Order: sequence, then structure tokens, then C-alpha cells
Amino acid sequence: MTDIWTLPQEQLWGADAAAGYDTPGEGMFAPEVLGPTIDRLAALTDGGRALELAIGTGRVAIPLHETGVAVVGIELSEAMIGRLREKVAEDELPVLQGSMVTTRAEGEFALVYLVFNAISNLYSQEEQVACVRNAAAHLRPGGRFVVELWVPRPQPIGGVAGHAQVFTATDGYLGVDVLDLGTQRGVSHHIHFDADGAARVGFSPFRFVWPGELDLMARLAGMELESRHADWSGAPFTSESTSHVSVYRLPVTGSR
Repeated sequence: MTDIWTLPQEQLWGADAAAGYDTPGEGMFAPEVLGPTIDRLAALTDGGRALELAIGTGRVAIPLHETGVAVVGIELSEAMIGRLREKVAEDELPVLQGSMVTTRAEGEFALVYLVFNAISNLYSQEEQVACVRNAAAHLRPGGRFVVELWVPRPQPIGGVAGHAQVFTATDGYLGVDVLDLGTQRGVSHHIHFDADGAARVGFSPFRFVWPGELDLMARLAGMELESRHADWSGAPFTSESTSHVSVYRLPVTGSR
């Protein structure tokens, strides 16, 4: 049996994933989801350039670019970049193919951002720390790093069944997370139901990050927590929140 933790990211986010990733007007692409995201990110650029780590097919970067922000992307998947290129040209929105852990874009940026749990695609704390350091290294003094992440929910003590959590249940789709709190690793199981009743099953492994852990990663990279909200619209972050949007700032003076 294949060990999912050894599968190359390029295989997980290959041609099939890229082909079915975009859902115009629905889900992650719904106006009520994208609108507040773009508004907040555009305001945080403060007139400067933005860098998106794990840019994917351009769900966020393209509409942000259309507001007048100069956006650059880093993306590991050639297939995802190919899908993005069907929508916007390289000279309008440059993308570097490579890992968000090590790839460097030229120049300094006012904003670096990671959305929709993308940092969890790195399976170890070491890689996640390196990714945050890489983000900080791209920032100009006073620049900001923004991370959107979900918050793991407490689990009942008991057998295997207690570790499975349904995160989405809609017509035609069921999403279930299976978590291991000891390793902070999990697998999202995606079940899509076709009109004829047939089911297509996919999965995506991840390592989740606690909010306080992310704060420490940012401190190690020389950044300070500036704000944390439950969502892009600015709702207060509380113990009941299931997600957070955290903004970190690189001091105007100080070490990176």
C-alpha cells in the first residue's frame, strides 16, 4: 500500500486536480468568499507589491491583480500554473515554479500571503517554519505576512471513529477529515457524487498548525502578530472560531 506521506506534491496537485480545481461563482470562488478576501489583501498592500505562496490556479491572485495590485506568485505544480496561464499572461502576473519553502522572488514585497490552509500542505513543522522564514525574507521593512488557516476542533477521547470529522456535507459532496493529534497530521477525504449516483473519492494529506504555534513560527522569523480575526470580513476571533486570518508584521527596524 502506498504511503501517502511519501507521495510527491506534484502528484497530489497534478493535472486532474488542476482540471477540477476552479468552480467559478461557487464554493471558494463564490463572490461572498472572494470579495472580503480581495478587499482585505488589497488594503494590506498599502500600495506595494504582493507575493502569493502556493498561488494555485490564481483564485485569489487574479482578482487581486485586477484591483491594480502588482502580484507575483510561487507555485510547485506545473499543472496549476498551466491552468492559471489560461486566464492571465506571464507579463501580467509572473509565477515562479518551485517550493514555497525555498523559492525566492526578486525584490521586496509589501505583502506576502498564504490562503486557504496552504501552509498545511507542508507535512513537517521544520518545513512550515522554513516557509514562514522565506515569507519574512521577501518583506520590506514594515511589510506584512497574512495566513488563512482553519482551527482544529477538540475531539472526543475514544476509538478511531472519534477522530473522523465531517467538515462539509452538501448535495453532491461529502468532506471528512481524519486527524492524529499526536503527529498533527491528517487526511481530508473528498467524496463527490455524480448525478447517476457514482462516487469519486480523493484525498489530501496535511499537517495542521495551532494558532499559538503559528505565532511562534512568525516570531522565529522576526515578525510580530498585528491582528487576528475569525475571517476575512474582520469578525472577532474567539474560542468558538473554526478559522482565523492572522496578520504578522516585519518591524521597520530589527532583524529578519
